[in-house]
Amino acid sequence: MSEIKTLTASELAENPVIAQMANLGHEQILFCNDEATGLKAIIAVHNTVLGPALGGTRMWSYANEMEALNDVLRLSRGMTYKNSISGLNLGGGKAVIIGDSRTQKSEALFRRFGKFVNSLAGKYITAEDVGINPMDMNWVSMETKHVVGLPGKSGDPSPVTAYGVYMGMKASAKIQFGSDSLAGKKIAVQGAGHVGEYLIEHLTKENADVYVTDIHVDTLKRVSEKYKATVVSPDDIYDVDMDIYAPCALGATINDETLERLKCSVIAGAANNQLKLESKHGFDVMKKGIVYAPDFAINAGGVINCFSEVQGLSADWSHKKAEEIYDTIHNIVKRSQDENVPTYQIANKIAEERIAAIGRVKLPM
Repeated sequence: MSEIKTLTASELAENPVIAQMANLGHEQILFCNDEATGLKAIIAVHNTVLGPALGGTRMWSYANEMEALNDVLRLSRGMTYKNSISGLNLGGGKAVIIGDSRTQKSEALFRRFGKFVNSLAGKYITAEDVGINPMDMNWVSMETKHVVGLPGKSGDPSPVTAYGVYMGMKASAKIQFGSDSLAGKKIAVQGAGHVGEYLIEHLTKENADVYVTDIHVDTLKRVSEKYKATVVSPDDIYDVDMDIYAPCALGATINDETLERLKCSVIAGAANNQLKLESKHGFDVMKKGIVYAPDFAINAGGVINCFSEVQGLSADWSHKKAEEIYDTIHNIVKRSQDENVPTYQIANKIAEERIAAIGRVKLPM
């Protein structure tokens, strides 16, 4: 056995993992590896001041482990802010499983992942995210009780997520166009997965003019035919003559390149971490006169749905709570315009203020 070395402060600062944790304020990261099942996963617990860290598990074919780490760190931080701004007594966490969700799933893999979740003793509660469905979570639940979004309970959070995004989009339209009606608006939806499809359903019912793209050809064909949406290739989605851009796939699609091409007046979608560089692209969006609905505020419907399962609340409660996203987004955008600062800064501040306030309440007497 090699001797365990105690790192100096300077060595810790040079460690890319420790440095990223410190930069984003994370409490804990758990790296999971199991040769027998092929599991490679990372669980990130960002903040537990408001309660146990709740956030979904994403399964994705990352290019490498550092890409996966960067994603889970940003996603878990977003969950802290999302739960806080939604008024939920939950902290923020997230997990990623490195692999192809279409070919590499198995009961053994998810049960082994469940054991890792269980090792955190309730500090982290998991649920579905990209590439994961309720059946996968059912396998996870065989090894831990710290899982929500199960069949027969609150189930797939996608419908509630989509409804919240729809409400936030209408609030953004109200400020930008003077009316929250989406009838006749040209809306480009990037990603036709679970949330994207439910969002498209809401939009077509309101007679919006929907354009859609997805990396999975079969999904794109089925959804476009079902809802009579115009198909656009993945790269051409940024060039559509649109009123509203709705990113509903992976993050970082608002960046230097796309901002040169986007013709929208509103950005309102379900994806997490939509701004590639928060401090730069948040300002760039504002300078272009685009109303940007901060991602963790507009896509909070999913975690609202999961919270209802944790607390034993009804589906009707979840729906009404998600409806409040309209007011949340409207207030954030209005305050952003009044104070002339990017919407993401307003949203971050609201979330941080609640965490700080509750943190003071929890201090020992």
